[in-house]
Amino acid sequence: MSEWKELNQESKLMWNKNAEFWDDYMGEESNRFHREIIRPHTEELLDVQADHTVLDIACGNGNFSRRLAEKAANVVAIDYSSKMIERAKLRSELKQIEYKVLDATDFDSLIALGNDRFNSAVANMALMDIVDIQPLLKALFYLLKDNGVFVFSITHPCFQSPNMRKVHEVEDMGGIVESRNSIQIFNYLTPLPYKAIGIKGQPTPHYMFHRPLSYYLNLAFQHHFVLDGIEEPSFQKENETNQFDWYEIPPAIILRFRKYAAASNNHL
Repeated sequence: MSEWKELNQESKLMWNKNAEFWDDYMGEESNRFHREIIRPHTEELLDVQADHTVLDIACGNGNFSRRLAEKAANVVAIDYSSKMIERAKLRSELKQIEYKVLDATDFDSLIALGNDRFNSAVANMALMDIVDIQPLLKALFYLLKDNGVFVFSITHPCFQSPNMRKVHEVEDMGGIVESRNSIQIFNYLTPLPYKAIGIKGQPTPHYMFHRPLSYYLNLAFQHHFVLDGIEEPSFQKENETNQFDWYEIPPAIILRFRKYAAASNNHL
């Protein structure tokens, strides 16, 4: 356990070092990946209504928190990077958003946010950066109202595992030269921490924590959530040029889990 705590502290220091770089890069509108792959599908699955109270987990510089506020939601936005929260506050002073420095691996701090307080919770491209997500899933059962939803996106673990290799092949098919992109997967089933670069040029690599898809599903089921929404988005082909074409291989997966209301009675 102490090893995980040390790893979590090291991860937090990395994100504090990267915070200003990431904030400058993401800006007010975030990058294309978030705008086209993550944001529209997350908003659809989340289905936020006016006056909903939403927990934004690992909020970064607050881009999505501000989107939620635009929809008249009340937002509690948390991140364990104090530097990220500083940057988020500098970008907005909206009364609908309450920013907090809070570690999503700390069950007690999460529970202190309020029992049955939230209509929904969201984590955009964050769970794979968190050293231990078990305390979060455990806490969400208490934080969410009955039938409340938790929507999260992660790098697709089936296609972006550690040491994954992108392959570009060119082949003469009966006089027609065709090219195609594919991937080679070397590690999938075994959970594994590794260092990665999310944005070229960031000051320091950050930790990522690979987990197979079954890990996320079974952990959610264990804490009385049911899966009732899923998206595997990809880029539109006409918009993507001179890059690895994530057209038929989704770079991310977005899942919606709903708190099973009947389970609440069993916890009384």
